[in-house]
Amino acid sequence: MKIKSGRFSALAAAGLAAALMVVSVAPSDAGLFSKKPPPVTYTDDEFNNLPPLKGENQLARNLRRTPVFYRSNYPAGTIIVDNSERYLYLLVGQGRALRYGVAVGREGFEWEGSMKVRKKVEWPDWRPPKDMIARAKAEGKTLPTVVKGGPGNPLGARALYLGFSEYRIHGTNAPKSIGKYASSGCIRMLNEHIIDVYNKTPIGTRVVVIE
Repeated sequence: MKIKSGRFSALAAAGLAAALMVVSVAPSDAGLFSKKPPPVTYTDDEFNNLPPLKGENQLARNLRRTPVFYRSNYPAGTIIVDNSERYLYLLVGQGRALRYGVAVGREGFEWEGSMKVRKKVEWPDWRPPKDMIARAKAEGKTLPTVVKGGPGNPLGARALYLGFSEYRIHGTNAPKSIGKYASSGCIRMLNEHIIDVYNKTPIGTRVVVIE
């Protein structure tokens, strides 16, 4: 399913240490979501004065959680992932969003479309898919069948499973990969960021991935 999007433009916003982001994304997945998830809401004061999250100082400033203006036709509560910018936007209503830096699929593993969050897991186990195991074997590497959840797990602290696909929005044990084209298609976040998004995202949330 192709999603058409306009260009983003950034302007200085008074009272916000954030950019003014403008996007035109027309919902093209009507009928996929029969129930709307409850919106994520903030008062003006809360939105304008979000405290920094622990651990963010290991990221460049533009990759940290940032309140931004973001125009979209999707309702509050929707997650939009912009592959080209390597940002995840959690829409909070009134033309606003929380922006997080992410790692996205490297060349050959990019995708776009719309799915919903089917499952949420804390400290998930990692089970490499068969094609990943085969690619590793061809490179002379051996991947385990399963890696139990924990700080050393590639999925990090939390995971949002997208539909019945192999794609997830998840944490990481490699924070230096954030902001890069580095994954096999999953959306990778700093652990502190995925915990923040996880706590704001109910099952059934719409996730839209654009080029």
